[in-house]
Parts: sequence; C-alpha cells; structure tokens
Amino acid sequence: MRPRASCLRRAVLKSLNAKTPPGSRPLRDLEPTEIATRFERALGCADGATGAHCVHELWMRGVLGADIERCLARLWSRSADSIPDWLPMRYVEWLPNLYDIASRFRAGVRGRSNIYLVLLDYSDSRPEPYGLYVGMSRYSPMQRFDQHKAGIRAAGSVLKRGLEALTGPTLHLQRIQRAEAERIEVQMAEVLAASGLFVKGGH
Repeated sequence: MRPRASCLRRAVLKSLNAKTPPGSRPLRDLEPTEIATRFERALGCADGATGAHCVHELWMRGVLGADIERCLARLWSRSADSIPDWLPMRYVEWLPNLYDIASRFRAGVRGRSNIYLVLLDYSDSRPEPYGLYVGMSRYSPMQRFDQHKAGIRAAGSVLKRGLEALTGPTLHLQRIQRAEAERIEVQMAEVLAASGLFVKGGH
C-alpha cells in the first residue's frame, strides 16, 4: 500500500534542514497560513533552515518584495547563525526566474568543477539595480566569491560590484566535469541574458 500524501508531506517537513535543496521546494504544497505559522515557529526557536525554506517558498510564489524583505530582516535578526548559505541576504525580484533557468541545465559526469553565480550591484548606473556574474571554478562558490573580492584572479565586475554569491540555483551543478562546466557556463549566461538579465562572465 502506498503511503498517504499527507504522511509523505509530514515526513518531508520533519526532515527539513540546511542540506535540503531549495530547488526542491519542500513547502510547495502548504497553504500560505501554514507557511506563516511554520515561519513564526522557526523564528521562535532560531531555526534558520526552516525559516529560510519558508522565505524561499514565498519568494518562489511571487509574494511582494516588501514582504520578503521584512521576512528576511526578521530571520537574520533572530537566526543568523543557522541560516543556510543559499538564502540571499537581500530581495531580488528575478530570483524565481533564475532558479527556473538554472534547473534546465544538467551535468552527467562528476568532476572537480563548480558553476557559481554572483549578484552584482548596478544601483548607481542602471534602472534595474542588480546584475549577475556567471562563472566556473574548482573552488566552491563561496570560496571563489571571496577570492574575487580579495583581488585573486578577480573579474572587475565582481571585485567592484559583487554583493554575494547566489548558491541556491546551482547546487546541482557542483563537482562536475570541467568540459561540462565550461559548456554550461557559456550556455547559462546566454540564456540568462536572453531572459532580460544583465549578465557578466560566462566565458
């Protein structure tokens, strides 16, 4: 006998932690009131992982940016030490589109290369305040971002305008073969640019 959907849902929710990939959207089936209740409980016990998944699900549903920013501020003030790296620190309107595009790319061979994305700040020069850098490296996205900001083999756009690494959309594109990483880096940059984003890197 197959387990009931409600039982499966409870099992998924119970196992939520920092390693649960945001792209899987484990809270997709919850009603907004259920997400709100779970978010408040997460704040109460400083559970950054569950809180992050609540915010992420609201983000993917297109909840107003002001509401997302309010949730982010509350979560960071209560649970900073346990928030997963994949939750952005600031609201980005096109994050759902970024997840959608990134999910279309797959790599079939394991290796030592990683695809990474960096949020860029163009608030001083463009109507859309944010841009995106697409890169590949043998270092983890967070390590490579730190290297850029330290001037180590740095792209000028990241050195001057890099705000944070957006690790969530490319979690499935870590430790892949170099040849596939090179292909994906170029193709992803092209697709993201074609979708209307201001993109650097991807070469």
